[in-house]
Amino acid sequence: MDVVVLAGGFGTRLRPWTLQMPKPLIPILDRTMIEHVVSILPEKMVDKVLIAAGYGIEQMREHFATLDLPYEVIIVEETEPLGTGGAIANCREYLGEGTCCVINGDLLTSLRVNEMLQAHKEAGTLASISLWEVEDPSRFGVADFDSESNLIHRFQEKPPREEAFSNLINAGTYLLEPEVFDRMPEGAFSMERVVFPELAEEGELSGFPFEGHFVDAGTPESYIEAVQTSIANQAWISGRQSIDAGVVCGTWYGEDVAGDIALSLFMDSAIGSNCNIGDECNIQSSALLHSVSVGEGSSIIGCLIGYNTQIGEYCNLENVVVGHGAIVPSDHIQNGGTFPQ
Repeated sequence: MDVVVLAGGFGTRLRPWTLQMPKPLIPILDRTMIEHVVSILPEKMVDKVLIAAGYGIEQMREHFATLDLPYEVIIVEETEPLGTGGAIANCREYLGEGTCCVINGDLLTSLRVNEMLQAHKEAGTLASISLWEVEDPSRFGVADFDSESNLIHRFQEKPPREEAFSNLINAGTYLLEPEVFDRMPEGAFSMERVVFPELAEEGELSGFPFEGHFVDAGTPESYIEAVQTSIANQAWISGRQSIDAGVVCGTWYGEDVAGDIALSLFMDSAIGSNCNIGDECNIQSSALLHSVSVGEGSSIIGCLIGYNTQIGEYCNLENVVVGHGAIVPSDHIQNGGTFPQ
């Protein structure tokens, strides 16, 4: 099976991190975001992975050239924004003749694609969508799903909460038969608004509800959730985890973290490789990328700290995205926003 990973966005909500690296290459623990996304696919199922991207093309090509993967990776460039449907159509020339899997490039899920593929084949439809239950579906594509037939009869894109067909939303993984490409218009368009409603009306769209975890890592808050979910599921290759009473998942430490960790408080965070943490620091629900130094007595809560950053002594940062290579002066206090501002 060939796989298309939709990674065409600019990652604006994760700036300033994404000003220097494309969102798919942002680390989550010791692997990039896109490697976590693709990890839900059993390797023996995958022939080829196409990454539909519009930004950081050369960086991604260089990154994947260094990896020893059991399948081919091709970066398919979008020279202009194409929407979800246009991005998929843009990959058609590279795809084989069988069923194609499409995954949104910032999703970490517990979906079992092999089970979804089996259900898709049994349903005999042209397309299947993974489904996830939420309390408020108004920010998502909503499915009117029949659990007896496994068919989606109607599809809504971001309806008002009171008008939603159900609480089952489009969870960002699709299985498509080749015939679906014949229904795609030219240029930019949305699969969710153009193709899926038509397939649903014809009885050619099935759904696959699943449980476990589903995290869209596209905002600072959800990125922290993705980090914590990855720690809880031990989704790392190197490093180690500490588990303390009263915390969600404990803290993950990369290789060669320096400093007397016992003299600081760490909770539900990721501390990247080659970081140096001063005494009596307080780091909670945060992610520090590699080669960060934190001065004595500093507090970091709900923050994203870019690589090669230096944080001075007795700083107090809360809900701040700190850019790569930044120098935060001692005694700096900031709640929210970005640094540099």
